[in-house]
Amino acid sequence: MLRFEGADAGKFLQGQLSNDLGLLSSGTILRAGLHNPQGRTVALLWLAARADNEILAMLPRELLDPVASQLRRYLLRSKLVISDISASTPLLGAWAQGARLALPESWALGDDRAVLIGVAQASQSGTAHMTRQQWRALDIAQGQPQVYAATSALFVAQMLNLDCIDAVSFTKGCYTGQEVIARAHYRGRVKRRMQRFESLHPCVLNPGDSGHLADGRAYRVIEALQRPDGCCEFLAVAPFPKAVDGSGGEAPEVAEAGEPLRVRALPLPYALPE
Repeated sequence: MLRFEGADAGKFLQGQLSNDLGLLSSGTILRAGLHNPQGRTVALLWLAARADNEILAMLPRELLDPVASQLRRYLLRSKLVISDISASTPLLGAWAQGARLALPESWALGDDRAVLIGVAQASQSGTAHMTRQQWRALDIAQGQPQVYAATSALFVAQMLNLDCIDAVSFTKGCYTGQEVIARAHYRGRVKRRMQRFESLHPCVLNPGDSGHLADGRAYRVIEALQRPDGCCEFLAVAPFPKAVDGSGGEAPEVAEAGEPLRVRALPLPYALPE
């Protein structure tokens, strides 16, 4: 967890991240991408406004140092301090199937999930502890990407469906990488997007793994979960099926050596742009 504290916290992040910081409100998580000048997503941040002039950003620990270093290069004279508060600030996730959560010191991540910041332990009676794998399964089912060291700076925002999960604003103005992301939005269809799959045979997949599907499409894993039966449910960036069947679209990437991965496509809870 990174803390941005100071009078210029919101203004500074507005010029660096893909989402509109004007939408950041108390009690709700705002997702936003940090991109390089080529429009590639370096990290996906979960933002929470905790107090006046204080914004917290949650991200995978392995990306904390490079993200902080990238942002500090742009501080200049901004009235702002960026600090790592991971060790001193507990972070918990909460989920209630089919219910809207209302917990103290919580920020909504959706209708049925929330994060609790600075709370040492959940105090709700009758609750059961989830595993990290169960939480990851919710991410995959909801089509929520994450960026790790293995996938950092590999994909333009739209390839990760950041425009589908309200993590990109096309009206807020300039930010790092904005020109490339806006051009992909206004001038042409993105031929590779994150899609949801399940393998039809046991396998082990991790973020960053790549290969080719049985239909010849190349893929790269964004998030994956191995089920008790050994098969994987996963999110991966791949061309759309018609891009490799001769009906037009982007030519497929060169398939890597190795056995193809037999999969079944699973639905996402949102529509991908046509």
